[in-house]
Amino acid sequence: MAPKGKSHSRRPVSKRAPSWCRYSPEEAEAFVIQLAKEDYPPSQIGILLRDQYGIPLIKYLTGKSITEIMESAGVSLELPEDLQNLLQKAKRLQRHMARNKKDNVNKHSLELVTSKVRRLASYYRDRSVLPKDWKYTS
Repeated sequence: MAPKGKSHSRRPVSKRAPSWCRYSPEEAEAFVIQLAKEDYPPSQIGILLRDQYGIPLIKYLTGKSITEIMESAGVSLELPEDLQNLLQKAKRLQRHMARNKKDNVNKHSLELVTSKVRRLASYYRDRSVLPKDWKYTS
């Protein structure tokens, strides 16, 4: 169903860094590397840069995404963040199912999350982000 109303968050039309941004691309990359070394995932790094440093979109400022900056500095994640989050969610649901064996609603939720993990893993295997022999075992 389509959303009603227009008040949604939208990205700016311009693909350039805003003139009011006080940081240079090198400083912004240094912030990303520093936060990555403190074990922040890319999504959290983007939020921190926006809220604490006033950097709206790192890609417009540096020309590279947060994950590209992390990879070039050698501090990238071993698994992509979205896959990692789904695996954590599946573990949480499995722990819940171990305690509540008759909870069929969450049993179905676990099946849905497992399916998402398998589809996403297949996508990343095809693009050589994950090794070809990587397999999800629940």
